[in-house]
Amino acid sequence: MKHIIIMSIFTTLFGVKAIQNSAIEILNPKEYKSQIENKKVQLIDVRTSGEFKTGHIKNAKNIDLFSKNFADEFNKLNKEEVLYIYCRSGARSKQASNKLVAMGFKKIYDLKGGILNYKH
Repeated sequence: MKHIIIMSIFTTLFGVKAIQNSAIEILNPKEYKSQIENKKVQLIDVRTSGEFKTGHIKNAKNIDLFSKNFADEFNKLNKEEVLYIYCRSGARSKQASNKLVAMGFKKIYDLKGGILNYKH
């Protein structure tokens, strides 16, 4: 009960983002690429399937932010492992990251500026 009261006060004072931000880190394209290249990571593109088909980062899995299966698909992933996420410009991946922290994901790296900012 004490934790609930403390969290309520913290949320009221600082907002939910203050609590969630420690789990989400925005990486510039160079850092992002060096962390995912030639490694087995959880790499997720949250754009639509149509956008995904026009080009995506190698080995990325497509889970559309607005899909009715969004939560089900992410629940199949390991919440303890780092999750790399991106979209077109960074807006949807930011939205998705906040949802995923609420779902229990511990660490999320979001691509700054999305795939538009990423050089293959």
